[in-house]
Amino acid sequence: MPRAGLDRTVVVDAAVEAVDELGAEALTLALLAARLGVKAPSLYKHVGGLGDLRAAVAVESKRELAAALERAAVGHGGEDAVVAIAGAYRAWAKVHPGRYPMTIVAERSDDPEDVEASTRLYAVVAAALRSLRLEGAGEVDAIRALRAALHGFVGLETAGGFGLPDDVDRSYALMVTDLVAALEARAQNDETPAG
Repeated sequence: MPRAGLDRTVVVDAAVEAVDELGAEALTLALLAARLGVKAPSLYKHVGGLGDLRAAVAVESKRELAAALERAAVGHGGEDAVVAIAGAYRAWAKVHPGRYPMTIVAERSDDPEDVEASTRLYAVVAAALRSLRLEGAGEVDAIRALRAALHGFVGLETAGGFGLPDDVDRSYALMVTDLVAALEARAQNDETPAG
């Protein structure tokens, strides 16, 4: 009989907390069972194993990141929208360094919840870039460039890769501003008629 009050949501929430504290690699069913005060086999009543649990944590993480980006983008357009999203992205990653890597993996096409969460993340970034007049094939290229730049910076920062005493916040802001300027210039070039 399942422990009273224990359901999939409680199990996933406990896993989210564990990953935030210890990192994704530390998550095991034994660790989670100990935290919940049950035997590991009891968790199989609520999740389909460690892979299912990790997938659920990834989906929840993508949902939370998408919500943070949506909140940041409200009331902004153009460059301001991209800057706001970039700031929210970095802030969320710094608060959730264990779960952040789980948000950058492409969705699993056989998991409707992951597809929905990933689509939501894509949509908020795409909307901001459309305000820079980047659409169609250019939109995908721009999203890839933005993700690569933000992830590269955040990944280095969270791994302790910036040891110089210079202001890291300033470096991030300059990188985002430069990237937005490059994307705006490309959008204008794409709109310029040939000839």
